[in-house]
Amino acid sequence: MADSEEVLAQASAHWADHCAQCHANNGSGDIAMGKQMYPPAPDMRKAQTQGMTDGELFFIIQNGIRFTGMPAWGNGSAQDTEDSWKLVRFIRHLPALSAAEERKMNDMNPRTPDEFREEQEERDFLNGSDLHEQTQHH
Repeated sequence: MADSEEVLAQASAHWADHCAQCHANNGSGDIAMGKQMYPPAPDMRKAQTQGMTDGELFFIIQNGIRFTGMPAWGNGSAQDTEDSWKLVRFIRHLPALSAAEERKMNDMNPRTPDEFREEQEERDFLNGSDLHEQTQHH
């Protein structure tokens, strides 16, 4: 998989949606779920991960790591295989991930219903909507 802006954009969106819950958007593993795993999710930016070959990273994404929290993501489809190679490119990019890229990924992370509600209340407040008045009319 060649390195390109398009590949990195697609892979960062995929990472934010599927991988960040355990590995964090920046790959640090410094997130509640990742730290509570046994063993804890590794810092993907460090030599232990970055020193692996592309093939090793691809294999782990596709097959997982037995007896750890890392699941197998491979299902054998061509799209799935391509997505995994894009993730390999993204893992290589993690040590150089910018703050702007990380902020953009925050918007792509999955949200719980409570988080959606809180974000909507925040938007309503910032847009001048009075939630108290809205609830009084219902």
